[in-house]
Amino acid sequence: MNHHPDPVVTTAQGAVRGLRQGATTAFLNIPYAAPPLGAARFAPPRRHTSWDGVRDATVPGPNAPQSERTLGGVDMSPYFGPGWSRGEDYLTVNVWTPAAVAGDLPVMVFVHGGGFVAGSTRSAVYDGSAFARDGVVLVTLNYRLGIAGFLDVPGAPANRGLLDVVAALRWVRENIAAFGGDPHHVTLFGQSAGATIVGGVLATPEATGLFRRAIVQSGSGLGAFTTEQAARVTGAAAEALGVEPHADAFAEISDERLVEAASRLAGIDLRTETHRDPLIGLSPFSLVLDTQPAASVAAGLGAGVDLLIGTNTEEGNLYLAPMGHYSTSTAMDVDAAAARSHADPARLVETYRKARPGASFGELRSAIMGDALFGAGSRALADAHAAHPESGTFRYEFAWRSHALDGELGATHAVELPFVFDLVRLPQLHGPRGLLGPEEPPADLAARVHDTWVRFARTGDPGWDPYDTERRATMRVEAEWTQLDDPQGLERQAWS
Repeated sequence: MNHHPDPVVTTAQGAVRGLRQGATTAFLNIPYAAPPLGAARFAPPRRHTSWDGVRDATVPGPNAPQSERTLGGVDMSPYFGPGWSRGEDYLTVNVWTPAAVAGDLPVMVFVHGGGFVAGSTRSAVYDGSAFARDGVVLVTLNYRLGIAGFLDVPGAPANRGLLDVVAALRWVRENIAAFGGDPHHVTLFGQSAGATIVGGVLATPEATGLFRRAIVQSGSGLGAFTTEQAARVTGAAAEALGVEPHADAFAEISDERLVEAASRLAGIDLRTETHRDPLIGLSPFSLVLDTQPAASVAAGLGAGVDLLIGTNTEEGNLYLAPMGHYSTSTAMDVDAAAARSHADPARLVETYRKARPGASFGELRSAIMGDALFGAGSRALADAHAAHPESGTFRYEFAWRSHALDGELGATHAVELPFVFDLVRLPQLHGPRGLLGPEEPPADLAARVHDTWVRFARTGDPGWDPYDTERRATMRVEAEWTQLDDPQGLERQAWS
């Protein structure tokens, strides 16, 4: 048996030793920014100091402070990961690369989801081996979460978690050639909160030129809180911690107490005279911007970046079915979901009833929640981007249904991730509580979805017609793929 020595790569900060796994090599836990300690938790990311010798990059490292996340009757551990793995030096990337490095390979950089409070590079579904197998250098990253990452605190820059993502992109620009990647051929992609961050990075002038393409999976171009809304969360956090609402006061508090306080902030009413809560009460953290990313992109930011954007057909089911709230939904629940998310709730409900004759209360409630959280904001970002035809805009809808929870989970939020990473065979995704349910997904579906993402990263063309604001061409992805024009057009119009 030939034993290849584990490869060593030299980065700008020092050398790292990776782990060879057959035809691919993984480098884990490489710092891209200095550890966010004490007051630095509320400061912009800073450059990491150099190290001597060779740093071991063969085992996973720590991640951002966070509390355990569970979702009723479905096992979300492959998605959220193992919770908080403690350690100071957690602003890190994992890099997967083909073992036989050719150079100038396309690079894909992934931003995980988790409601801005959870998730990490340690999650099982973010293993990048399939991307490396297919000739892509895949990077996953940790970023600050919760109070340290997204609370809008006087005396600290806003959106520190997003600034971390931009710092990781700068690290990629500086170092990825050493791993075989082309620093000028980078695709930034993310899911859920991570996808909303990708939309925010698209609208961040400081990130211009750091990536060529973007993929937004179940994010929102309308998902940011206003500074007025964010100030309510800051006031509640300061009160929960018994401190002044200022970065200097927060800097004195331990990570444990910040995490504990963050978990007590749910349920703040963020509706103002001019704005609804874009996260409909599900998370007290998001980007904080007085101009939504979709509006910034409409004004021309991110115009040179190709965009692939989409949502899943039954996003809202994840917030209902695992807790037993889907089948027990009532007409009052449907009305309440509409009132929480729309200026004219009665007209919204009427539109959904008309568009979905025979739909159950659970289906209507889920559809309204899914559009409030992801659908309306994804369409707004697609429309804004398509107004600048010098770069391609492409839209998809992921419609394959999981039969988990007796078929109630369906084409829900996060169900596309194992297909994108070509990891549908992970045992923890199956069984009665697994995200993918008891049945095997169609054998070729994961390969095709994964290949489509790789193809887009390589060429800027996923293989179907571009999206524009007339036809609104959208690829519906299930066992059979179908290109449709303006699916859910009636519902779309109700939000614009």
